[in-house]
Amino acid sequence: MNDKTQNGDEVDFKLSIIMPAYNEAKSIAGVIRKLENLDILEPYEVIIVDDGSEDETYQIAIGTSGAIHTRVVQHPTNQGKGAAVKTGIAAARGSHILIFDADDEYDPRDIKKLIKPIVDNRAEVVYGARIRGVGTTHPTFVHAIGNRIMTTYANILFGSAISDLHTCLKLFPLPLLRDMRLTEDGFGLDTETTAEMLRRGWRPYELPVSYVGRSKEEGKKIKPKDALESFWILTKVRMRGKTRPGLRNRRLSPRVKTIENLGQ
Repeated sequence: MNDKTQNGDEVDFKLSIIMPAYNEAKSIAGVIRKLENLDILEPYEVIIVDDGSEDETYQIAIGTSGAIHTRVVQHPTNQGKGAAVKTGIAAARGSHILIFDADDEYDPRDIKKLIKPIVDNRAEVVYGARIRGVGTTHPTFVHAIGNRIMTTYANILFGSAISDLHTCLKLFPLPLLRDMRLTEDGFGLDTETTAEMLRRGWRPYELPVSYVGRSKEEGKKIKPKDALESFWILTKVRMRGKTRPGLRNRRLSPRVKTIENLGQ
């Protein structure tokens, strides 16, 4: 994106959906089909990054994806979810990026409502917040309370008031993501992107989304050590300094041309 665009010219909205996948052969075909048939106006793209899966994830992704929206990229070896997301960011051609997991925990139908505040120029960053009791199923009490504790810690560190630190559904302007200092290659990138956003003075517009969390037996990959690592990442990023919200670099969020109807 050129300097003229970053300095205030309106741009055409185009969504790049990045879907990292590792050993998701059971769910990826269904998720791809849903993403390729979103009820939103074109153009949009889906970038699937197979992170060195040991099952048939890559073959299924290639066989399921259509030519209109989807590209499939493969890491020859497993490098971590964060590395897969960064590969997707580098390959993206849109104005905005949304991360979407391949495990079918989130509902693609929520994407349309996340886009609306962007194309209405009501928001710069949008988060789909998982709110307990509003279309959500958390696999365990520990999972739910752990995210709440980490979210509270982030709010204390950065003086923010976000509701869901670790939601997958984060909609960012592409220039903002590419300008971030992202060093994590594993699950920690999820924490680092939010921490970097908050420390740079950005605050997300939050909307409730549906969520059906998987159990460990169903393939959930998050482990207790990932939660401990999250606390360290939040602390580490906060030590990089903090910008007040009113002083954020607005050039990193291009104003988009208003779309009257996202889809029928």
